[in-house]
Amino acid sequence: MSLQPDQAIELFYSYAHEDEKLRDKLEKHLTLLRREGVITEWHDRKIGAGKEWQNEIDTHLNSSQIILLLVSANFIASDYCWDIEVKRAMERYEAKEARVIPIILDSVDWESAPFGRLQALPKNGKAVKKWGNHNDAFLSVAQGIRIAIKDLIENS
Repeated sequence: MSLQPDQAIELFYSYAHEDEKLRDKLEKHLTLLRREGVITEWHDRKIGAGKEWQNEIDTHLNSSQIILLLVSANFIASDYCWDIEVKRAMERYEAKEARVIPIILDSVDWESAPFGRLQALPKNGKAVKKWGNHNDAFLSVAQGIRIAIKDLIENS
């Protein structure tokens, strides 16, 4: 699977800052997709000095083809993640403008959330922290994202 640089799929990371280390690990596991030119990634730590953070988040939340929801108790407790990012992600999902993928980081009651009906990663929605080896969990996530991207490309 290879794309022209201007065709790369944009991924948006919606996460609670307390989960930043796990987001960093996930980014590393998606490196091959980035090196292959298949994806570009964006999260709020890429906001440059002097930029309006809410405008930057809104811009990328509205332009990304894939929105990753990094689900944990921290994420569900975050008013910004819940009220702004999850709400907009699900609106874009319902309008068939974006693929929303819940990534379950830690054990939390998420099945009744607005995104609870969506297929989650890693495999079987088993939380990353429940895997004996986090690398195995993130491999499952990376493979699932690769399949989702292939599906997006074939059906666009």
